[in-house]
Amino acid sequence: MKKRNLLQRSIVIGIVTVVGLYIVIGPHGRRPHLKDFTLSGLKATLAQNIHLGLDLKGGSHLVMRVKIEDYLKRMTEDSATAAQNAAKDASFDVKEARPVTSGGNYSVALQIGDAAKAKDIRDAVEKKVDLGDRAGWSFSAAGTTLTWTLSGSTQRTLAESATDQAMKIIESRINAIGVAEPTLQRHGAQNSHEILLQMPGLQDPEHVKLLIGSPSHLELVHVVSPPSPASAQTYATKEEAITSLNSGGNLPANRRVLPYTERADSTTSGQDTNSNALKPTKWVVAESPAIIDGAELRTASANPEGAASNRYQISFSLKKNGADKFGAWTGANINEYMGVVLNDEVKSIAYIKGQIFDTGEITGNFTKEQADDLALTLRSGALPAGIQYQEERTVGPSLGADSIRSGVRASVLGLALVVFFMLAYYRGAGINAVVALLLNMILMLAALIMIPATLTLPGIAGIILTIGMAVDSNVLIFERIREEIRSGKTIPSAVEQGFGHAFVTIIDTHVTTIVSSMFLYAFGAGPIRGFAVTLVIGLLVNLFSAVYVSRTIFMWLLSRKGRRVESLSI
Repeated sequence: MKKRNLLQRSIVIGIVTVVGLYIVIGPHGRRPHLKDFTLSGLKATLAQNIHLGLDLKGGSHLVMRVKIEDYLKRMTEDSATAAQNAAKDASFDVKEARPVTSGGNYSVALQIGDAAKAKDIRDAVEKKVDLGDRAGWSFSAAGTTLTWTLSGSTQRTLAESATDQAMKIIESRINAIGVAEPTLQRHGAQNSHEILLQMPGLQDPEHVKLLIGSPSHLELVHVVSPPSPASAQTYATKEEAITSLNSGGNLPANRRVLPYTERADSTTSGQDTNSNALKPTKWVVAESPAIIDGAELRTASANPEGAASNRYQISFSLKKNGADKFGAWTGANINEYMGVVLNDEVKSIAYIKGQIFDTGEITGNFTKEQADDLALTLRSGALPAGIQYQEERTVGPSLGADSIRSGVRASVLGLALVVFFMLAYYRGAGINAVVALLLNMILMLAALIMIPATLTLPGIAGIILTIGMAVDSNVLIFERIREEIRSGKTIPSAVEQGFGHAFVTIIDTHVTTIVSSMFLYAFGAGPIRGFAVTLVIGLLVNLFSAVYVSRTIFMWLLSRKGRRVESLSI
């Protein structure tokens, strides 16, 4: 029965060892070749399998802050416009809608003509616009002025939501350009709204900064112009466009004046031609709010404008809700003009000949790189607010290589000293500990690769600490066996009792350390997390190597000596 148990244990250990070794030194994602197991091949495979962090591989470190004040300001301005339109749609006399966005105060002030109708106007506005108590806006009225003020708690909630949304968008943009193993997480105090981004292996972060921070606010708007297929109404200056509205020089809340750089041979047939020549910037008047915006976008891709053209356009398609709204608007506005607005600039103007539903194009004299970047930012969505860079560092690969050499040197030296001590102090049993320790390191690296986890310099420190913890487990077992032998127990009984009594202590020490490491991971930053991950993995693996493997080696050793074992090299 004991031989059968020993065989089963040996098979389990053999399978785990072979699988662990292959995960560490074997190629992933393809069939192995003989050259993969040469010295140069093993180095290349290890470099591919083990993901190194910024401090080991070099790369870029960015700390950015989400401009929450801009986000709240724009939201307040949009709410003011929507409140005025809602009141006018309900046929109430509204003089002005004014957003207040200064000193941490975000309010919408609606100037009405008749104070007696304040309650009716409030009901009409809150029915269509999120300005009620449920949305976090407190209401007050003073004469003919109705005011909605955003509460402090709601400001904080919206700020946290905007920061989380910015993180998701940045993550999607970074993943799309193929940065290997980036680190993206909140940074600093909770109300700082800062984000940490580390990109191992990326030495020139300027392109990434442009891609992260570039706005991508897409809108389809109604261009106010006489119904005619000849051309949309444009103005030479912004002031001239405002004057055309007969509003006394003031821009109404339901109108916007936007710049438009026209193509030299553009037509109004619903699509621009392939010419790259541009006319001087003009101005057009558009309705506010937009027909639909980028939130309704489903996908976007860059395509050549023509077979022989080196300029690109962005083709986009809309989600169902957006397509339904777009189809309803174009069906009701045939022979009108529609503008494609990107980041508050009209890129193209189309003449609506018939109903359109879910597809469109943006033509704007783009190069391939510009079109690809713009399509990517459109697909990932617009950032809720601008990004301000607080800190930027670039770690050179040579510094990372020095860190690797130092870490490996420390690990090898520590391992060598431990091996020497175990062999000198525990003699033959020390070989048992060394075998278990080497298997521990192989399985720990395999686990890091499988997760996959990023190995950092603090992570190497965790590995070194794990070596000490693994040896500590063997010391507990060996000392307990010695005590049992001194008390007069037979060698097999001493080994049995030694493992049985030491196991409880090992579990206790490992569990308490793992719990501490989990707290480090939960509340620590990137380097601290790297240390915690390697320490937890090492401790879990150690339960297998120091107890199961070491016990099996003793079982094999005792089985070779027969039933009567007079001595044990320990």
